[in-house]
Amino acid sequence: MRFLVIGAGKQGSACALDLLKLPTTTKVYLADKAIDKGVRSFLSQFKGPRLELLKLDLADVAAIRNAVSGADAVLSAAPYYFNADLTKVAIELGKHFADLGGNTEIVLKQKKMHDAAVKKGVTVVPDCGLAPGMVNILAGEGIKRLDTTESVKIYVGGLPQHPEPPINYMVVYSLEGALDYYTTPSWVLRGGRMVQVEALSELEEVEFPTPVGKLEAFHTGGGISLMPFHYEGKIPVMEYKTLRYPGHVAIMKPVRDLGLIDATPIQVEGVSEKVSPRKVFIAAAGPKLTKKDGHDLVALRVDVRGKSKGKSAGTRWQLVDLFDEKAGVSAMERTTGYSLAITGVMQIEGKIRPGVYVPDECVPADGYVAELKKRGIVIEERALR
Repeated sequence: MRFLVIGAGKQGSACALDLLKLPTTTKVYLADKAIDKGVRSFLSQFKGPRLELLKLDLADVAAIRNAVSGADAVLSAAPYYFNADLTKVAIELGKHFADLGGNTEIVLKQKKMHDAAVKKGVTVVPDCGLAPGMVNILAGEGIKRLDTTESVKIYVGGLPQHPEPPINYMVVYSLEGALDYYTTPSWVLRGGRMVQVEALSELEEVEFPTPVGKLEAFHTGGGISLMPFHYEGKIPVMEYKTLRYPGHVAIMKPVRDLGLIDATPIQVEGVSEKVSPRKVFIAAAGPKLTKKDGHDLVALRVDVRGKSKGKSAGTRWQLVDLFDEKAGVSAMERTTGYSLAITGVMQIEGKIRPGVYVPDECVPADGYVAELKKRGIVIEERALR
């Protein structure tokens, strides 16, 4: 199996690592515009013919086509706005494609390429990281087990194991991405109808086992991809919330409401060009929220409730995954990057049918959960009544 992994940041590097650990992987091309700056230390053990580093500018269409042509599957950990164009190239060249996604509008564009993918006999799976991705697969499985589904509630958080004030948070993937989620409305189902709710709203308390404890949950956008679109009129309640340590929203909501994380540039006295408040915030807060030796965790809960054979039924999936100290891989990298890798392998192995499908439509849950367990990512499951 030959893979092209686009993006040598945290998640792309973890994806490449997972693929290189598989004996069936013959080649991993890890591509990035800044690849000459080096790669994550945990990839150094694979230096050799199975890992090839490519300098790739995603503005160079000819270079993209050349890189894609050498792989069986393309796995994108690049920023979401590149994924529609990358999908088009992959389909044209007859290559499987999957990405970490996170933007509903882009996924809708990819969905329009379904017929072209079927014609080429290739699979395209957007949104297959942690959230969206893992949570969709679990929620989809829970829905399949019920005769009627009444509610789907999903909670996910990437958190520091040792929180520090003032906001008890550390950068676990992209601060730009986190701020985007804090400012983008979230699609939910209420009374079976699609409605948008404000990010950082409807705060609630959620309890996890030790070492996590009490967390707060609030709405953020993009976490469950197209599921509200697919189940409108079929499921009364469906929502996704992000998890943080208590007190996080009390600080971040006023910061947002004051415009300090707005993406639209503004005029600043004494500065000739307009400046984005968000870029200033990232420049100022980013270094303080980046903990070089900080260890993270991922907390996840998916509750699906409804009826089966006339009785109340449902399933809860729960996960607490910790930084892998031996390998030097964060919990967010493991749950996100490994998820992308598992999907790519399933695509090549023919376990996903041709076409463009989001994870809950095409990824076999049992096989997926089993693959995660092999990697030490253990999802606990229990029945709800």
